[in-house]
Amino acid sequence: MINFCSSISQRKFVTVPFLRSVFTASHFGQAKRHHLPSLINHSKSSSIARGTKGFGSLTINPQMIASSGTNAQATKAAADSRLADVRKCMGALDGGKGVAAFIVPTEDPHMSEYSPSCFTRREFISRFTGTAGTAVITTDKALLWTDGRYYLQASQELGPEWTLMKAGSPGCPEIEDWLADNLQEGSRVGIDPFVHTLDSVKKLKGKLEPAGLHMVPLLHDINPVDQAWGSSRPELPQDAVRVHAMEWAGESVSDKLCRMRTKIQEAQADVLLVTMLDEVAWLYNLRGNDVECNPVFLSYAVVSVEGPAKLYVDAAKITQAVSDHLKSSGVEVVPYDSMMSDVISMVTAGKTLWVDPGKVSYAIIQAANEAAEEMKGREISGRKRGRKHDDHTAPYATQNGITKGKKAVLEMASPVVTAKALKNDAELAGMREAHLRDAVALCDFFAYLEDTVGAGLQLTEVQIDAELTARRAAQPGFVGLSFATIAGAGPNGAIIHYRAKEGTCRTVDSSTLLLLDSGAQYECGTTDITRTLHLGSPSKREKMAYTRVLQGHIALDMAVFPEGTPGCALDTLARLPLWKEGLNYRHGTGHGVGAALNVHEGPQSISPRFHITTPLAARMICSNEPGYYEDGGFGIRIENLVVVKEVTTANRFGGLASLGFERLTMVPIQTKMMDKSLMTAEEVNWVNAYHEQVFKEVSPRLANIPRALEWLMVNTKPF
Repeated sequence: MINFCSSISQRKFVTVPFLRSVFTASHFGQAKRHHLPSLINHSKSSSIARGTKGFGSLTINPQMIASSGTNAQATKAAADSRLADVRKCMGALDGGKGVAAFIVPTEDPHMSEYSPSCFTRREFISRFTGTAGTAVITTDKALLWTDGRYYLQASQELGPEWTLMKAGSPGCPEIEDWLADNLQEGSRVGIDPFVHTLDSVKKLKGKLEPAGLHMVPLLHDINPVDQAWGSSRPELPQDAVRVHAMEWAGESVSDKLCRMRTKIQEAQADVLLVTMLDEVAWLYNLRGNDVECNPVFLSYAVVSVEGPAKLYVDAAKITQAVSDHLKSSGVEVVPYDSMMSDVISMVTAGKTLWVDPGKVSYAIIQAANEAAEEMKGREISGRKRGRKHDDHTAPYATQNGITKGKKAVLEMASPVVTAKALKNDAELAGMREAHLRDAVALCDFFAYLEDTVGAGLQLTEVQIDAELTARRAAQPGFVGLSFATIAGAGPNGAIIHYRAKEGTCRTVDSSTLLLLDSGAQYECGTTDITRTLHLGSPSKREKMAYTRVLQGHIALDMAVFPEGTPGCALDTLARLPLWKEGLNYRHGTGHGVGAALNVHEGPQSISPRFHITTPLAARMICSNEPGYYEDGGFGIRIENLVVVKEVTTANRFGGLASLGFERLTMVPIQTKMMDKSLMTAEEVNWVNAYHEQVFKEVSPRLANIPRALEWLMVNTKPF
């Protein structure tokens, strides 16, 4: 899956100094059922795609498979009224001072790429359903910035009052520059500080202030989108948390905490605040079900050099098994909505709080800094009055060194990020196992698909999604999908993150080029695979484009590079065959992948984003997924997941080790789509060697599925 180069009276508020609570509502709604083909049990109705907490009985959640169709005019009219409601609220913000513009990012308070439905504010106000984008609303304009994956999708979903800003394209300004150029001097730009990172706020202020504009972090106001959303806003998710088995975690919570405490001491901090949901889940060997397709749960973690670690979570989600697991690891469970008040208490007690500036919400920093300033003010006031204090009555600022050069907040990348990215032996074993289970489901599905279309029948994109999901659900340890399946037939394949909808989706037959990007969460690991296949006779241009994409995929797969090399240095390998044809694609080539966690994770990336300089390191998992897309025509993408590994070379220049890739994905690549005349002997050998490996690894698991085994044999024959 592509990851580019995240009524008011019903809201619950917690009264703590300096801020209002952000913790609001969300429950995943139920969707109407759809008629699905043979493998689907029509008598059941709810959650194959999201899975179940205990891996028990599994059924279908049609909402994951497709959204119901809507009337376009009604949708646009509703979106327009929402804009009017938000603009009305904007005028009353900040004690009636109002704001001239309000920024609505995709992110939630944890800076998630995918959020619980209660935090999907940008989607609510714009109707754009893509996973990346930022809306800007002024008194007379509404604009949406999104990247190249979503240009086509956004142009179809935005209403007439919205302007699409194609981020990254020539002539498209960044949001900060647009605001500086288009707002009158003295204008106020509002943000909800709970959904903007410290880094993003610094960047915004750096552009607004020279232009005479004022950034207004609305710490004490209700987000105006929430006010417009009103009573229809979903509730907070309430699914239970589960323990991630040691068999697949590979490291105890106690050992992870020991590693983190060493890092905290080395950084000369006292406390580490972990705000990203996947980092909390990894650190405490827990998984959840609060976010569709992501096995995480709403939470924060605090790790102190001294004293117990803390998990901030809704106590109703904690089962006895989870409670015992945490207690044995020295982790204390505290209420989710007490985190902010605890941050203030830690700062006023003189603790140095380590936060990741690229991930922590500005609201947390704002509250911490206000607390530190208040303590400084008290200490200075005490000095002026000439008071003498003993150790029990001295202000915290003096006692604990806030005014003696000690930082209240340390801004540095979270140590959990790298620790999580470097998979241990158990995590790698789990990922290999997950991909073999996934291969069984995919081989069975592709055999079914070829037989169905070969019999002259048609399947809709929604039915394709459902049939594949059902086969995955039949595998042991299936939890849910790792993202919403992208089944794009013909021109829909050119919509990079397309999602089929009942009533508007296309059908697949023998004339169709189908792009199928899908993945699953198993209790042992996470998968993400894209295959593009033709069910009849592909055109010469389709085969040319497919072969060039394949050549880029092979070039990256075969790469050998010195340790310390960032992914951006490898990205061109995957693009060169396309560039030679004057072709390209508007997305990154590879993203990190979690182990039984989020399908997108950092810090590594293989993309043209040259500011991402994190070196690829042994034990990291990445995707390899070049593509090509013709609007209104077709889309092509070939994706495998790979593990970075050390490789043996004849020399070791500068004493540096050499690295390469080990493939995890074990599913054939359709040779019908390859133009052999364009390929080198080395590339043909690569295809044959890969297919030989696939057959060896997967065929024993298909012994009881003869048609799938037959399909595998045919599709792994030497090319």
